[in-house]
Amino acid sequence: MKPSLPAFEPAVVTEVLVRFLRAEAQKFGFTRGVLGVSGGIDSAVAAALAARAFGASNVLGLLLPYKTSSPSSERLGRDLCEKFEIPTERIDITAMVDGYLKAVSLAVGRKEDRLRAGNVMARSRMIVVFDHSARDGSIVLGTSDKTEQLLGYTTWYGDSASAINPLGDLYKTQVYALAEHLGVPKEICEQRPTPDLWPGQSAEAEMGIRYEEVDALLYELVDRRRRPEDLVRHGHRRKLVEWILHRVPANQYKRRLPIVAKVSARTVNLDFRYLRDWGR
Repeated sequence: MKPSLPAFEPAVVTEVLVRFLRAEAQKFGFTRGVLGVSGGIDSAVAAALAARAFGASNVLGLLLPYKTSSPSSERLGRDLCEKFEIPTERIDITAMVDGYLKAVSLAVGRKEDRLRAGNVMARSRMIVVFDHSARDGSIVLGTSDKTEQLLGYTTWYGDSASAINPLGDLYKTQVYALAEHLGVPKEICEQRPTPDLWPGQSAEAEMGIRYEEVDALLYELVDRRRRPEDLVRHGHRRKLVEWILHRVPANQYKRRLPIVAKVSARTVNLDFRYLRDWGR
């Protein structure tokens, strides 16, 4: 038995997500959105949805290259924004990143420094995005999909940071299906995912997985709550199932608000818990 994702209706999901963006932003008085546009599938879909929700002129796509970023990433991000008529600004983050890397003696070119340097890049980009949010009075839109969040393949307070996220309940393969429906350029849809934090980086190669297989297994384990031994019994790789079972709980800390030490009767996010729009 080969696991598969549930039936997916892109038109229906698009309408749900557009309404979600519009309604959640308006609760707090926002009518504009801002996001980093990387040339990848996730930011492309988030940008296309935002253009429908707020109107293209009310969305800002930030192109945030580092000196080692692939030129094609910036080109694809710009092409995406041009297609959907989304205004863009380009800010090279090289100076801000290199200033810190030099201070702590990190080098992007050294393999042992790659992860830390990549995290610095991802968090530097979000500094820029949130600063433009403050400048323009726009809400920061998230681009992390469900697969990335479950596997922890995100930078904590980097690309995972946002105010509202339209993609967080969509597996990566579903994002690709939605991209085709939204008319995202074919070149973006056909490329394999990469954070583009160093030359030649591949998300799938780095994790040793294929999204098609992992998404289907995540759906069985998380959404359907299937027993791991049942999946193995039906021919699925035990090593991959066990890898997922380890990886998902190991990255739970990235999906939660900071843990608060309880010393009073009503503790924020423990006892004092309300909906985001409480009091409005």
